[in-house]
Amino acid sequence: MSDLKAPSQTVPNAWRAEVIRDFARSELFQRTFQEGMDLVEETASYLDGSGRQASKLLSRSAALAYAAESMRLTTRLMQVASWLLVQRAVREGDMPADAACEDRYRLAASEVCSNSGEGEGLPAELGALLDRSERLYERVRHLDRRMYIEDEAVEAPHPVLSQLDRLKSAFGS
Repeated sequence: MSDLKAPSQTVPNAWRAEVIRDFARSELFQRTFQEGMDLVEETASYLDGSGRQASKLLSRSAALAYAAESMRLTTRLMQVASWLLVQRAVREGDMPADAACEDRYRLAASEVCSNSGEGEGLPAELGALLDRSERLYERVRHLDRRMYIEDEAVEAPHPVLSQLDRLKSAFGS
């Protein structure tokens, strides 16, 4: 009886691994990866340069909000960058796709990364970085949920139908 159960568990896992590999090879991944890495660099440059200078001109309460929001910003971007680097490792063959399903590689810290709404009195450039990073985080969070969801309501495609689809695409009919 356990022999009957094992194949049904490997089909969803194999299906999920294929979804992960397909995404890692996609142009969507490449664009998202580039956007994420560019935003990390831009944010680091801002926080180490003009942002540092701007924070010195803020009132005490605004400076505290600046510190909190810059920590939220860097946490959000590090979560996204880590997730994207895992996908790149799958793309380059440095990590098996099924290993990327482990919880430790999933997007995390959603409570910390959520928008706090404390943007009042902060430099406009920091506000723009916060907005862009939040939109990127939400997109990656959506991808993470779609690719790695463990919900029983989402089923893997039927193995026979999946093979028929592959045959149709191979022979163009």
